[in-house]
Parts: sequence; C-alpha cells; structure tokens
Amino acid sequence: MYYIPKNVMSTSHNNQAESDNTTTAVEEVSNKEKKQPHPLTEIIQFALIALIIVIPVRMFIAQPFIVSGASMENTFHTGEYLIVDQVSYRLHEPEPGDVIVFRYPRNPSTFFIKRIIGTPGDTISIDGNVVTITNQEHPNGYILDESYIADMAPSTFLTEQLDEDEYFVMGDNRDKSSDSRTWGVLKRENIIGEAFLRLFPFTEIEVTPGASDLSGTDIEDISTTN
Repeated sequence: MYYIPKNVMSTSHNNQAESDNTTTAVEEVSNKEKKQPHPLTEIIQFALIALIIVIPVRMFIAQPFIVSGASMENTFHTGEYLIVDQVSYRLHEPEPGDVIVFRYPRNPSTFFIKRIIGTPGDTISIDGNVVTITNQEHPNGYILDESYIADMAPSTFLTEQLDEDEYFVMGDNRDKSSDSRTWGVLKRENIIGEAFLRLFPFTEIEVTPGASDLSGTDIEDISTTN
C-alpha cells in the first residue's frame, strides 16, 4: 500500500485554488471590457451621425423654412412650415408661376418667398393692376389671369425687360408685398429653390403648394373678338 504524503495533497489543493482565482480574475476583466458605453458618448455619436446626414441635405437637397408675413396671402400664411427643393433647379431653370424662396438682393441674409412672374427674355408691363408679358412665344403680349391674387391696387405703372439671368417676382398679396416692383429684378444666383412641400399645418399638407402655370389671354385673341 502506498501513502501519499499530506504536503503533496496540500500542494495539489493550492494549485486548484490558484486556478480558480485566475479564472475569476479573467472573468472580471472580461466583464469590465463588455461594460456599456456612457450615455453621453452615445448621444455625441448620434449627434455626429445626424450632422453628417443633415448638413449635406440642407446644403444641397432641401431646406425647411417658416413663412413670416402677409405678402403671399392667401396662398401662404404666417407660421406655415415649408420644405424647399434645392435640386430641381440644378436640372432645369425656374419657370413662370413657380413659388420660390430666395435671398433678398439688398440683404442676402434675409430670405423672401414670392412667385415668379417673368423669366429671362420676358418684358413685363404693369398698367395699374393689369400685368402683361411679352416674349418670343407671345410677341404681342398676353395679359395674366391671376386667380391667386389677394389684392392689387391699380397704382403700379412700369415696364421691365429681363436679361438672361434675371427674374421678375411678386407676392400674391400685392398690396402687402415688397418685390420686383420696388427693388428691381432678381438675379438667378439668389434663388434658393422652389416651395416643394407644405408640412404644417397638417390640414394644409400639399406638394408644390401654390404652383401655377400663369395662364392668361393673348392680346391677339382680344383684338380678334372685338
């Protein structure tokens, strides 16, 4: 019969204990490594990702604007929330009847919203409250039928010929609008984009709100009927 000395058994027991302690230590380190990130870190990461997405969108694709003032009543009212499309005018030029947001020529830090009445090559004539447009398509001119107008007193008399990069804009509420009748033509470079979507109020949600093709009566038709 063989006897195992007690000190050997003792040594074997101590080695097992050290192994268990090592395992526990490794598990504790592993748990620390798996610790969840601080909430502030997650917020900062989310904010950075949002900025990476939002900034290019606002610079090149679309921008939100809130209407302020009465110059476009009854088409738009103060407090309405609009999304302005900045992409379409990279593909084609602004068209008559478009409702646009642009930088006010006399103070580029201020944004205006108006309707395009005349485009490059047009001659705009205003006789009282009658607006006539003359161009290659209508060499004798045509008189606008502007059903969207709120008010326009017969107090304006002017003629403006537009160059290749010039636009003539007016508010739908003519008597409460500061527009091309007052401060002149709008340069193409100042146009931000077209009013693409009205998001608020929810009861007035609409795509391309206020858009019009600027229909009118050709002056030749009037002379023929008379």
